[in-house]
Amino acid sequence: MRAFLSCFSLKKNKQNPQYQEAIILASETSFTINEIKALYDLFKKLSNCIYDDSLIHKEEFHLALLRNSHKQNLFADRPADIEFHACLHYNILQVFDLFDVKGNGVIEFEEFVRSLSIFHPNAPKEDKITFAFRLYDLRQTGYIEHEELKEMVLAILTESELTLSDEEVESIVNKTMMEADSKGDGKIDQEEWKELVEKNPALIKNMTLPYLKDITLAFPSFILNTDFEE
Repeated sequence: MRAFLSCFSLKKNKQNPQYQEAIILASETSFTINEIKALYDLFKKLSNCIYDDSLIHKEEFHLALLRNSHKQNLFADRPADIEFHACLHYNILQVFDLFDVKGNGVIEFEEFVRSLSIFHPNAPKEDKITFAFRLYDLRQTGYIEHEELKEMVLAILTESELTLSDEEVESIVNKTMMEADSKGDGKIDQEEWKELVEKNPALIKNMTLPYLKDITLAFPSFILNTDFEE
């Protein structure tokens, strides 16, 4: 892990195996090499804010994404998008687990980049739909069930500072479930979810963070102080 990260502090060397890994990472995600450099600057902030081991632990992940009551976070140190903040707030551990691809309880830099790439404006829509489904499938049953859908709606309402009666919330949930559950089995599978999103694109709005496309502007100091070039 440390060997991989060290490539960002070295001068450009095409024969360096770590540099080659960075090239591969850029080719397999929506980020450019310069954007990956900026993400490394961000990663260093997150991974060392509690434990100095260059790995993001759950406590650091939680601190970074839900930094304070003013809805600020370390993702570019700016106010979080309401929908994105909502999906994080109502299921922070689920988001962490999705980023923790290896399932070893920490997020490594490569996992961080690959997972965050899904939120890039240029990321494939299919990837966003799939990630959103896994996010809302709280119980990991392969379906989004009534209670999970209700939790999602409640979280978005809370973050939007909207107050609805229990009856109104239940009406929204039931209407959405009826629209999505084309098979009539009381739950939403991946195919039905995809169809629902196609009809209602706003459902995956929280899967796009526009500023990721300009991540180098969010962390310019790292770019200006390195000899690592595209």
